[in-house]
Amino acid sequence: MTDRLDSEQVRKAMDALYEQIAAQMPGDARIVVVGIRTRGETLAARLVGRLQAERPQLSIEHGVLDITFYRDDLSRREGAPLVRATEIPFDIDDAWLLLVDDVLHTGRSARAALDALHDFGRPRCIRLAVLVDRGGRELPIAADMVGLRVSVDDDARVQVRLKENDDEEGISIIRQDADGR
Repeated sequence: MTDRLDSEQVRKAMDALYEQIAAQMPGDARIVVVGIRTRGETLAARLVGRLQAERPQLSIEHGVLDITFYRDDLSRREGAPLVRATEIPFDIDDAWLLLVDDVLHTGRSARAALDALHDFGRPRCIRLAVLVDRGGRELPIAADMVGLRVSVDDDARVQVRLKENDDEEGISIIRQDADGR
C-alpha cells in the first residue's frame, strides 16, 4: 500500500523547513549550506536560492557531500558503490553549517555526513535540516529543522521525489502489505 503526498504538500513542507531555517540562522556568522547527495543536494540548492533571494545581505556558500565511503553499511551492500564527487571548495572552519537531507530515518546517513564533514574542517556548529523525519532512529541523532514529520512502521519506505531529480514532486510512503509485499 502506498500513500502519496502531492507537490502542494511538498511545497508546504519546504515552506515550513525554510521558515525554521530563517528563524535559526545567525546574522553574524559565515553561513555554509551542504546538501547530502542526491536529494539533499537538490533541497539545499532550493533553500540557498530562496535565502539569497529573500536575504541578499547574507553571504552563503553552498556545497555537496557524498557520504558513500563513510557509511557503516558499505561492506554489506552488493556490487560496487556509486561514488560521486563531494564539492566543498571552501573552508568550513568556524562556519555556521546547515546540513540538508531529504529523509531522516535511522540517523546513519547523518552520522556518516558528520564524519565526512569533519575531514573538511571544524565548523562553529552544524545544524541538520530534513524535509521528512519519519522516526525510527537507531542512533542518537535529531534534526534541528523539519519540514514534515510522519509516523511509519520500520518496514515502510519514505521516498521523496523532486522535479530536478525525478521529473515530478511528491512524497510516497510505501507500506508492506500483510503478506510482506
